Amino acid sequence: MIIRNAKVFREDGTFVRRDVYIAGDRFVDSPEGEVIDGSGCYAIPGLVDVHFHGCVGYDFCDGTPEAISAMASYEAKSGVTAICPATMTYPEDKLATICETAKSYEAGAGEAALVGINMEGPFISMAKKGAQNGAFLHQPDTAMFRRLQAASGGLVKLLDIAPEEPGAFETISDLKDEVTISIAHTAADYETACEAFHRGARHVTHLYNAMPPFSHRAPGVIGAAFDAPHCHVELITDGVHIHPSVVRATFQLFGDDRVVLISDSMMATGLPDGEYSLGGQAVTVTGNRATLHDGTIAGSATNLLDCLRTAVHKMGVPLGSAVKAATVNPAKSIGIYGAYGSIDAGKFANLVLLGSDLHLEKVILRGEILN
Repeated sequence: MIIRNAKVFREDGTFVRRDVYIAGDRFVDSPEGEVIDGSGCYAIPGLVDVHFHGCVGYDFCDGTPEAISAMASYEAKSGVTAICPATMTYPEDKLATICETAKSYEAGAGEAALVGINMEGPFISMAKKGAQNGAFLHQPDTAMFRRLQAASGGLVKLLDIAPEEPGAFETISDLKDEVTISIAHTAADYETACEAFHRGARHVTHLYNAMPPFSHRAPGVIGAAFDAPHCHVELITDGVHIHPSVVRATFQLFGDDRVVLISDSMMATGLPDGEYSLGGQAVTVTGNRATLHDGTIAGSATNLLDCLRTAVHKMGVPLGSAVKAATVNPAKSIGIYGAYGSIDAGKFANLVLLGSDLHLEKVILRGEILN
């Protein structure tokens, strides 16, 4: 397959008009096969969402192959070709079932690849639990994580920890070489967060949400993340979670090499407004706003491509920076950049063609035209 005349994304955030070659399920250096005219389009890598919970009526924590398949199909059709869905806070036995189901899942035709699991709970703070279920919180526990990792067959790529919780520093030190540690749902101050980064944490979950604010005398987790150059920070650009000015400032503060766009989507994504659930708690969805009945924001109802469009069209983020934050950076953050996240020979041939206004023209998934 040859894609001609498109403006092709490069890792540095620029675009160049060139041909893209695909053979089988990989990008290659030599032309062969049918020709697709990409005139007037941007060619970008398939998006990588490292933090979402569900869509089209399903949740990753349903713990069934049917749920993963339905989610993976919707995501692929939406331009998200690699997924690392997130758990909610549940008891160990339920989390183990979710992990075992994920371990046995194999992507079918038209389904995004399941490249990891984001374990968002249960090692988080009651004070900043957000929409997580406080009844099942657990102190950070190395042995418990390793049992769940074994159940997943090594699929857990992100582990969320509130560093102020008892045992957190020890757990971070124990696991820093086994999984990407993300600071999350935390009341930690600047000094505590700095120590977590020093011990090996290198990621922050949905920056600004479920953590103390960034202020001039108490910079908190956000300031500590800025001072940890090895750290990636997640950003939800659905237009609900973060003000556009703060999104622009974050890209300026951290640079577009460190920001990871996420959707944090829940099961209502792709469906009409109504009543849904997240982590066993009732959620009301109106437009792209999802809230618990007490008003707490409960994930989003927006897929990652829509978040990318919102970042560009409504928040003033340069297109190249937004694409980098939805492809290159998330792939690097969970250690899969060798196979995903860019249009380079040898990687899986996942490519999205966007029109000049960023509408979706075509998805190529592992070398096959999806739509």
